[in-house]
Amino acid sequence: MTKTKLRSVREQLRSLAKRLGADVTHLEDEVFPEVGRATTGNLSKVPLHPADLATDHSEQEKTMGLLEREQQTLHEITAALLRIEQGIFGRCEECGEEIPEARLEAVPYARHCIDCARKIEAEAGYGAATR
Repeated sequence: MTKTKLRSVREQLRSLAKRLGADVTHLEDEVFPEVGRATTGNLSKVPLHPADLATDHSEQEKTMGLLEREQQTLHEITAALLRIEQGIFGRCEECGEEIPEARLEAVPYARHCIDCARKIEAEAGYGAATR
């Protein structure tokens, strides 16, 4: 990969990390609201009806899942930036072969070539190859 392309990928990763960092903060605020935050209307934010409780619980679980995925992606981006600094970015961590630029354009923080990612995810029982 050329130095120009590598600089472009680095900037893309930094931009993505900044956006995801803001998303993670927003999701954390949803999942873990501040204690004592001013409320409007009701004195309590606790729903009174059991159906409302179930809906709130379901929504919180969805938000927690999304938060975990966003945090994992942020971790992968940080690791990719470190690989750029170490001069090993763009090489598959499994087979050592160069990861095709088309894959890195689609998933700039990819650690594995598509074949190794499919193999790893098949062994783990996952579907799409995103690693």
